[in-house]
Amino acid sequence: MFDSHLIFDSNIGQRKRSETIEGNPACPFCAPDTLENIIDAEDSIILVENKYAVLRGTYQTVLIETDKCDSELSLYDKDHLHSVFQFGFQHWMKMAKGGQFASVLFFKNHGPFSGGTIRHPHMQIVGLENYDYSSRLCDQYFEGITIDQNFGVTFTLSTKPMVGFFEFNVIMEGSKNIETFANYVQTGVHFVLNHYHSNCTSYNIFFYEWKEKIIAKIMPRFVTSPLYVGYGIPQTSTKIEELASKVKDTYF
Repeated sequence: MFDSHLIFDSNIGQRKRSETIEGNPACPFCAPDTLENIIDAEDSIILVENKYAVLRGTYQTVLIETDKCDSELSLYDKDHLHSVFQFGFQHWMKMAKGGQFASVLFFKNHGPFSGGTIRHPHMQIVGLENYDYSSRLCDQYFEGITIDQNFGVTFTLSTKPMVGFFEFNVIMEGSKNIETFANYVQTGVHFVLNHYHSNCTSYNIFFYEWKEKIIAKIMPRFVTSPLYVGYGIPQTSTKIEELASKVKDTYF
């Protein structure tokens, strides 16, 4: 029997806030020589144990994507983009296949509405000892209008989003072509920040292992709909086909 909730350690959370936000120190990811508990590194890409492990019953790590604090995933050149994804997938799969965890989360926060606290580009890989995230998934979350597809990878806009209103999916059979997968994710993020909504400054990327597929879901982030917060009711939009066409026309 898996847990129904994760436990957030508020004491650690308060210490994190006081040390990383209220204290306004220099960015810790900009000083790699001072980082503790480094797990692996490849050039400017570093995987480190999370100093503020706020979730009990988990193993939390942070993947620092670059040494450029003011950069962002949509700005990476293709070589660096592919390196980040190859590195991240390697460690995500290693943790997921190790047998120590019920499931392993791999995700990215960017911007003030994303749930992140540090601007420096990073992702997180979190092993959950007694929580299986896949128990809350269903096929319809990844159904959508095809925007483009290539080399066994499909880029879609959700017709039945998990939260709403617009969510992009990048779906890959197994691990056939991580480079194409990464390219589509970058396209989705670039669209969200530059062509979706003039006020959109935040997004999340969530990665899933689901029915022999690897999936990334890109979510533009604003204030969450009260219907979803209070009732768990997701919403879609009457403009979904219009938006899918706009992405096609802009990039493909």
